[in-house]
Parts: sequence; structure tokens; C-alpha cells
Amino acid sequence: MLARLAANRLLEIRQLFRQPLSSRSFSTALNYHIDSPENKPELPWEFTVANKEKVKEILSHYPSNYKQSAVIPLLDLAQQQHGGWLTVSSMNAVAKIIEVAPIRVYEVATFYSMFNRSKVGKYHLLVCGTTPCMIRGSREIEDALLKHLGVKRNEVTKDGLFSVGEMECMGCCVNAPMITVADYSNGSKGYTYNYYEDVTPKRVVEIVEMLRRGEKLPPGTQNPQRIKCGPEGGNTTLLSEPKPPPCRDLDTC
Repeated sequence: MLARLAANRLLEIRQLFRQPLSSRSFSTALNYHIDSPENKPELPWEFTVANKEKVKEILSHYPSNYKQSAVIPLLDLAQQQHGGWLTVSSMNAVAKIIEVAPIRVYEVATFYSMFNRSKVGKYHLLVCGTTPCMIRGSREIEDALLKHLGVKRNEVTKDGLFSVGEMECMGCCVNAPMITVADYSNGSKGYTYNYYEDVTPKRVVEIVEMLRRGEKLPPGTQNPQRIKCGPEGGNTTLLSEPKPPPCRDLDTC
């Protein structure tokens, strides 16, 4: 009985992974792996010569008996090198470097949503979906991106340039709504991860087309009336340097 239930469940999982990525349950895609021609343990994978030097530098920050503490930065480096996503072979390579069982690396890669275990575009666009950005129009931002690119969430455009995902709070709520652009177009050598804040549906489409043309746009607020996180139009209070306390010992002032 149990064997039949397990066999049926495995069949369901295999059928899920034969479907296009967009039609899969996101949680299922995160928690299971089925070998494919481009993602299976038998495929060779190793860090480039330049990245092997970076591996040494990363490991130097940790005691020799705590190599496993480097798992996150090493996975990040592997993801950058591999065009924005992690294969089983790349995770196995990291496990070998830090001398742990591969499952210990899989646990980390499947826990953090910043690690992608399926292909993404050379420009991976992440829309903040947390409450402040949602109230300020993040759903409309995502809709504009998906409509302009002709894809669904977590799909890659036919030219391989773009994909769109969702991310939780990016920590710049004062400039909501915002998106992040992870640029994997030049591998780990030219990798960037930039915030674009105060965006509108029109502005995100402009950003996409600038990236398509290979133009570099300044990150941060996209509202020309703001300076960084300052209020639109400039400060109206706190216009001068604060006065120092009358004496050093504040308790006796």
C-alpha cells in the first residue's frame, strides 16, 4: 500500500516537471529535482580559473575547520558564473570544496529564494511584493513587465534576455515601489545587482528597453524630484546641522 502511494506520488512529481515552468506550483519547483539533459549530476562543472582565486579568498575569511560557513557566498559565486541559476553539478562542486555532504548544500540552496534552481534571463527582474510596494502599485509594475515581455512570472523570454520574478522586502520602503535587476549578462566578472526605486509601469518598460540596448542606467530613485531617500521637492525640516549638547556628560546637562 505504502509502496503504491509512493510510486503514484513520484509519478505526479515527474508529470509536474514535464510541464512548462510557468504552470508548475512554485513550491514544488523549489522542493524537488528531476534530472534533465542540462541539469543532472553527471554533467561536469567547476569554477573558472579566475573564480577559483575568488574561492580561495572567500575561504580565507573562515577558520579551516569551519569551511561550511562559506556555503552561501560560494553558491552565490557559482550562480553568477552559471548565468543566474544553480545546477546540481554546481552545488556538488561547492559541497566538495567545503567538505560536506551534498545534501547540506541543497538544504541551503532550496531554503533561500535568492538562489535560482531553474534558468533565468540574463537580466532577472525582481518585483518587490511586500505590503508597502504592493500598496504603491507593485502589481501594476509586474503586470506591465509581463505584458511588455510576453511572458509569465518565472518564464524566460525567447531571446534569453529577460525573466521576471517576485521578491520579498528589499528594504527601501520609503521609495516604494521598486524592482531589482540582477545582471548576469557577463557572468560573475560583470555581475551587478541594482535597485531601481520609485518606478512606474511606464518607467519599468523604459528600463527594459535600455537594458536591451546595452545601456547602463543609474540605480536608485527614478523620480527626478527626489534625492536618494529625501522627500520629493527637497527637505522642509532639519535644514541645518543639529546643535551639539551643551556638555559631554548628557546626564548632567
